[in-house]
Amino acid sequence: MDNIRLLLAEDDVNLGKILSSYLNAKGFIVGHADNGEMAFDMFCSENYNICVIDVMMPLKDGFTLAKEIRKLDSKIPIIFLTAKNQQEDIIEGLSIGDDYVTKPFTMDVLLARIQALLRRSSIADAENEVTTFNLGNIVFDKMRQTLTIHGEEKKLTTRETELLLMLISKKNEVLERGFALKKIWGDDSYYNARSMDVYITKLRKYFVSEPSVQIINVHGVGFKLVM
Repeated sequence: MDNIRLLLAEDDVNLGKILSSYLNAKGFIVGHADNGEMAFDMFCSENYNICVIDVMMPLKDGFTLAKEIRKLDSKIPIIFLTAKNQQEDIIEGLSIGDDYVTKPFTMDVLLARIQALLRRSSIADAENEVTTFNLGNIVFDKMRQTLTIHGEEKKLTTRETELLLMLISKKNEVLERGFALKKIWGDDSYYNARSMDVYITKLRKYFVSEPSVQIINVHGVGFKLVM
């Protein structure tokens, strides 16, 4: 499980430190937040492979946090940590996330749940991974980082590829400017925002010959790939 980035949202600072140390020792790269708002900011700023979220947290509870994360990434595995054992809480947790662990728990049990969920996620990703996309009459190959336009192949930069993939993942929905900046550029500074605008302009030029595909501005919010 080396190099797996795990977001841990746990408001009990001591438990958070213990879990972080244990999971780090098992090869995970752990980001620990002690409230829901901090956890959401961290998720927007870094690329995580899995989230472990305490249900009862200050500023933003675990269920609310998970729903907001799901809006940005519908596939990321989520495990809830809960002191509750009521059926309605379990049902709600499983309707939003993928698994839950009831406190108190042993760290070995949590590790086993994390590993099992990552295995299922990896298998599903391998089976469902799409590497080419038809954007009107234009073919986008994410592995080769190319667009094929009327038989002519154009090479994309890594930033262009990442940005186009994010637009495709939110097709006909708004890709929030701040989220894209933090995920691709690392922060949402003014200069990075101007850089992203340049890349958006470059992507639009590729689709001039394909009027059925448009990248439109959503004022004050971000961009939308419309097909």
